[in-house]
Amino acid sequence: MNMKKILVTGATGKVGSRFVSRILAKGYDVRILVRDAAKAPALVERGAEVVIGDLDNSDALSAAVKGIDAVIHMAAYFRTVNDTEGIIRTNHAGTVALANASIAAGVKRFIFTSTGNVYGSDYQRPSKEDDVVNINDPRAYSSSKIAAENELISLYKNKGFDIRILRLGFVYGDRDPHIEEIIPILKKWKRHSASRMHMVHHLDVALALTLLLHADGLNGEIFNVADDAPISLYELADSFGLAADTFDPAEGPLVKPFEGIMDISKLRNSTGFRPLVPSYYVARDLDIL
Repeated sequence: MNMKKILVTGATGKVGSRFVSRILAKGYDVRILVRDAAKAPALVERGAEVVIGDLDNSDALSAAVKGIDAVIHMAAYFRTVNDTEGIIRTNHAGTVALANASIAAGVKRFIFTSTGNVYGSDYQRPSKEDDVVNINDPRAYSSSKIAAENELISLYKNKGFDIRILRLGFVYGDRDPHIEEIIPILKKWKRHSASRMHMVHHLDVALALTLLLHADGLNGEIFNVADDAPISLYELADSFGLAADTFDPAEGPLVKPFEGIMDISKLRNSTGFRPLVPSYYVARDLDIL
């Protein structure tokens, strides 16, 4: 199925901007939905078509999806935003509105970037896509993503809409300040130094999305994406010289060793995905952090 005309939301964000740059370089015809065109001059210069609007503007959504083959929906309010209502409005209601506009416009495929944060912390193994997740998760970012996933799955089951959901690990790389931003939050949350973080480089986010864009027979499926080697939070903070100031020296033993760890075998087996950047240390050595 031809998927050359792509709408990408969230194109001015950390993840979306890097993804759009990559698919433009590969020759895709890309339209982006942005609230402020002034934030996307580099993407426009590379050839992206711009539609101005927001996810709660039905006219903007209709214009954005007109003539589009596939939507890659990356726009989101993140866990660090202290606006529960805004998080729910954007991540849940905005996703449903965009999906319905896409159905009305005859869009062939809809890919939603969700998060590994939908998983809880009590698993005794890496989290799998069919594990039960808590729609009442007190974290608004997580619960809003779960609610959006559920609505999209319903659209697939009830209307046959081709949706695919990609749950991202912690995204980093390409001089993205995400790691520096998360380390103070780890301290605030009092995370254990031996806890691990399952990360995914921007290169591998782009690879996974491109594979899902073109692979047939994956309608209604959810996939985890991350690298091959989760890193301890101590190692991550220590790589910036911040470990001593981040963790409690009197912390006890680690109680939940699989918190934040995802099983990525489904994506591997279904699409042939192999991480281009298999670990944080590989990214460091290649100078692509």
